[in-house]
Amino acid sequence: MTLFNTRTWLPGLALLWPLLLAGMAQAQPFPGGWPNQPIKLIVPNAAGSATDVVGRAVMELVGKKFNATFVVDNRPGANGMLGTEVAAKAPKDGHTLLFTYAAAHVVNQSLYAKVGYDGARDFAAIAQISAGGNLLVVPTSHPAKNLKEFIAWARSRPADDIAYGSWGIGSGGHLSMEAVLQQTGLKMRHIPYKSAPASLNDLVAGHIQVAFGAVATSLPLMQGGKLRALAYSAPTRTSVLPDVPTLNEQGVNFDLTAWFGLFAPAGTPKAIVDALNAEVVRVLHAPEHQARWAAIGLGDRPTRTPEQFAETVRADIKAWGDVVRQSGIKVE
Repeated sequence: MTLFNTRTWLPGLALLWPLLLAGMAQAQPFPGGWPNQPIKLIVPNAAGSATDVVGRAVMELVGKKFNATFVVDNRPGANGMLGTEVAAKAPKDGHTLLFTYAAAHVVNQSLYAKVGYDGARDFAAIAQISAGGNLLVVPTSHPAKNLKEFIAWARSRPADDIAYGSWGIGSGGHLSMEAVLQQTGLKMRHIPYKSAPASLNDLVAGHIQVAFGAVATSLPLMQGGKLRALAYSAPTRTSVLPDVPTLNEQGVNFDLTAWFGLFAPAGTPKAIVDALNAEVVRVLHAPEHQARWAAIGLGDRPTRTPEQFAETVRADIKAWGDVVRQSGIKVE
C-alpha cells in the first residue's frame, strides 16, 4: 500500500517549504539560537553602585523581550578595568555583555600606562543608556547652599584641609573635581574609594567634606535629607533635578557628559547587537517605565543606533584624553 503519492506530495511540499523555513526562522531568529542560556551581564562596579542599579533595572526589562535571564557579575576594581578586560575577552556569542560607564570605558586608555583593552576596538557598542553628568554634593549640615558659597567657604580653610572623595583615581568624580580645582585655584586632598556608595557614605559620616556622585546613588541620600546638591557637571541641567544649576551656570566651564552604556565583545553578531539596541531604546522611552527611571535618577536618555554610539565612544576617548593630559594625572 502506497502511503504517499509522490506526484502530488512533492509539489505540495515545494509550496509549503517557504512557510516551513519562515517558521524555523521565527523559532530561531538569531545565530546559534541566541539566547540559549543565561546572559552574563558584567558590571565593572560594586553592587549598589549607580552602574549596578541602572544596569539591573534596564536589563531586567530587556530580558523579557527575548525570554532571557540576565545574571549580573559585579567585577569592581582598578577604576573599572578589571571587569572591562574580562568582558573584552569573553566569547562573541551574545551571552556575555558589559554594562559600564564612560570613565571606565573611554578615560582609562589615557590615564594608565597599560590597559588590557581598547574601548572602541575591542567592543561592539550596543546602546547608550544615558547622557548627563554627576552631582557635586555636600552633607546637609554644610553651610554652603550653592557653588559660589562653597568656593568662598573652601577659600577660608587652610590649604589641603578639605578632603573630597571619588570612586577611584581617574574616575568621573575625580576628573570633574580636578576641573573645578583648576579653574578656582582651590586646594583639596583627593580620597579615592573603591566604589561611589563608599565615597558618599563617608561624606554623610563627615570623613570627607565634598564629593561628586552619580545622580542614581546621590538621589536617595538627598531624598533622605543627608546630602545637598550644589551643582551638576553637564552642559545642561538634568530633568531629574531641574533646580540644580550646572557648573557652567556657576562659572566653572565643563562641557563633557557622562553616560552608561551597553556593549558586547567585538565580533558579536550584528543581528544580536541590533535587536538589543532596539529593545533598550524601546524600554527607555516607553511611557509605562518613565516613573521607574525617575525613581533611580536616570535622566536624559538619547536615542542612538549602535553606529552612532560607537562614534560617541571614539570621540569621547579623544576628548577625555585631552582632560587627563591637561590635568597631568597619571596612574602606574
